[in-house]
Amino acid sequence: MRKTIIFVILLILVGFAAVLVNFSIDKTHYIKTREVLANHPDSIALLDDTLVAPVLYHEIEGIDQLPPDQAKLKFISALLPSILLAKHRIEDERNKIREILNKPIWLKEDSAFYFAQSEFYKTASGELLLRRMKTHPNSIILAQAAVESGWGTSRIFQQANNLFGIWSYRSGEPRIKSIYSRNGQAIYLRKYDDVSASIYDYFGLVARSRAYRRFREARDTTDNVNVLLPYLKYYSERREEYVEQLATIIRQNRMMQYDDYRLDPAYFVEERTVKLFGYVIDTVVVVGGVIVDDRQ
Repeated sequence: MRKTIIFVILLILVGFAAVLVNFSIDKTHYIKTREVLANHPDSIALLDDTLVAPVLYHEIEGIDQLPPDQAKLKFISALLPSILLAKHRIEDERNKIREILNKPIWLKEDSAFYFAQSEFYKTASGELLLRRMKTHPNSIILAQAAVESGWGTSRIFQQANNLFGIWSYRSGEPRIKSIYSRNGQAIYLRKYDDVSASIYDYFGLVARSRAYRRFREARDTTDNVNVLLPYLKYYSERREEYVEQLATIIRQNRMMQYDDYRLDPAYFVEERTVKLFGYVIDTVVVVGGVIVDDRQ
């Protein structure tokens, strides 16, 4: 009798163990963005808080018809959410690379992701990859965007979402022809689906190019805008004059205040999918830390 009881208990324990082994909660994170057609300045909401809603503005036009001070505020308000979204994406990818590097065994998807990032950032070194996947203060990005796009008035920006004048060298990719040429050759610039994609590509350019090696080295040790700016002189043929222009724009428009702005966590979404023996038994949606949907 005693042996029978022990055997039954063992069966129950084995059953519980089997359930535990085959029980999992998969988590997926994303940001609940909103897309806005901004072909009129009134479509752009001015920033009024350090917590920024993740709004993606498209076809930004008409701000050049506003008085200069208002136009600049509209430009910054339209751009900053996209900057923060691009930086958030890079930080997520950087964290994923760090997790992969700490794994003793890589899955197939781990290798694919790692090598895709290695190709984008042009390095096979894990340590160097993490260093290149860093970002820098919002004020620097805003100032460069203002210079390169003429405060959002350039044709390349309005028609191709290309904020930073990034050239295209491949005929198969989306691009737009410049009205200028160099040495008798046509110049093409990349065309992006949205402004955030342009900013993401800009970070890649700064991360890969040898011209910004010293900028990256300085960025590893400081976020001081005035220290970092001189290392961006090779972004323009005007060199020191370009750096001085960036510093003036940042100072006159008090852009350093935006270095403390962050995406509003209220728009962060987490989906928790509960599985048992591979079958989905429940999905919970959490927004801003609050459960908003519990689907059975």
